[in-house]
Amino acid sequence: MTTTASAGPGIRVRDLRKSFKDLHVLRGVDFEVGRGEVVALLGSNGAGKTTVVRILSTLMRADSGTATVDAVEVGADPAHARERISLTGQFAAVDEILTGRENLRLIARLRHLADDDAIADRLLDRFRLADAGDRRVSTYSGGMRRRLDIAMSLIGDPPVVLLDEPTTGLDPEARLEVWDTIRGLAAAGIAVLLTTQYLEEAEQLADRIAILHHGRIIADGTLAHLRRLLPPATVEYVEKQPALEDIFLALVGNNDPSAAEDAPSETTEGPA
Repeated sequence: MTTTASAGPGIRVRDLRKSFKDLHVLRGVDFEVGRGEVVALLGSNGAGKTTVVRILSTLMRADSGTATVDAVEVGADPAHARERISLTGQFAAVDEILTGRENLRLIARLRHLADDDAIADRLLDRFRLADAGDRRVSTYSGGMRRRLDIAMSLIGDPPVVLLDEPTTGLDPEARLEVWDTIRGLAAAGIAVLLTTQYLEEAEQLADRIAILHHGRIIADGTLAHLRRLLPPATVEYVEKQPALEDIFLALVGNNDPSAAEDAPSETTEGPA
């Protein structure tokens, strides 16, 4: 089912509050995510990032305040809100026994969409999985599984995507692939809320960064804006050593990450 985007930001949160008995997790959270924008929600463990995502995805009700996705208030109309969002968590929710194509067709049928074959073909091509579409997902690399997971979550053309630490556990090459996928979502006009513990990931992907601390947003702006909150930098000569990620990618090569993925996985067979 294709939804028509409404006017205004993709996500708007106002004075959002949530407590668990005496533990006040959210103490009046405010932020917005525009269409075609990636906003990174940063915070240490226990800051309330996942609570915000669970409220936006209708998995939890706020105590007070409002949260809207594509102009639909999630507390007042959760069924309608669920049609507007896609949620991708830390672990790929794919069926390893099925092929990539079968996973996509299954979700399309569950959403009661016509022409599931065409939907699967389009998404396999969009996420650079066409050559692996008829292979079982158990043979996919971590990056391929994550791309398939995001592709499955986009069936139905949701205008809002919630990514809760989507690169957790991925190797450097797979993480770069997912980064490219997230950039593509924003380029397509989708509002993307990204929670991550990787500060470099936020620097690379986010148009704006919101920092959640003790249940409140204490800073919200572009990276350049946040840098201006600190004292001016002093200029010193520092000999820069390559990061481990730079060394890793230089040694293994990163010209065509899909080529290595699409090769069949190694198996051990006994004598004929």
